[in-house]
Amino acid sequence: MEGRKALVSAAADGLGAAVAARLAEEGATVTVLDRSLDAIEAARQRPEMAGIRFEQVDLTDTGETHALMTRLVAQTGGFDILVNNAGGSLHTPAKFLEETDEDWDRVLALNVISAVRLTRAVLPAMVERGWGRVINMGSKAGRYGSLFTGANYVASKGAIQSMTLQLAQEFGPHGITVNAVCPGAILTPRVEGLLAERMSASERAAVIAAIPVRRNGKVADVAAAVAYFASDEAGFVTGQLLDVNGGQGMAS
Repeated sequence: MEGRKALVSAAADGLGAAVAARLAEEGATVTVLDRSLDAIEAARQRPEMAGIRFEQVDLTDTGETHALMTRLVAQTGGFDILVNNAGGSLHTPAKFLEETDEDWDRVLALNVISAVRLTRAVLPAMVERGWGRVINMGSKAGRYGSLFTGANYVASKGAIQSMTLQLAQEFGPHGITVNAVCPGAILTPRVEGLLAERMSASERAAVIAAIPVRRNGKVADVAAAVAYFASDEAGFVTGQLLDVNGGQGMAS
């Protein structure tokens, strides 16, 4: 990926940080967006994040996001690779009847609208160059439902995955591929906290027993899938939803 410029959202820690580090390892020039200044400062100290540029932004703030992206596109000449990683259930209730309108608004703003804004900002330069890679972070939840997150999160990931298919059709003629990686339970600190909060030890053991490879996922599993979609070798692959869940959910 030498010479490629990559933008990864929500990537100062957890899954996003693993993706950013993998793209940098492959030779891309990487810019990371994150809301947390503390996470950014911690990331700067990690050897695998050396050479990565960090920008602090609240992606749910329209004006803040627009101002930052206008500046970044002007400074870099545009990005070749976008990874829409920002997302989460934001600890909103897992039960539908307990979710408020605010719970839905917050989750959709982070999981869907932030991706819309970033994608809209990077696509013009990709179209002009005739080359681009957009990788959206879907979820097993958006494909098959969830054991521990609510309908708002599931619906938001379903929306991201449907948007992936539409953008792949629209921008394929411009040399731009659009794909989604759909992880299962990847043991980031956030997921570990959710599992501990919402499932007993025996329930967690039953989930592992239902996964054909008999383990939870690692961030490196997802980072490898993203790196493939971002590569030149994946130029004939677009509109795909790649399940990375150890076989817990399968589709043909």
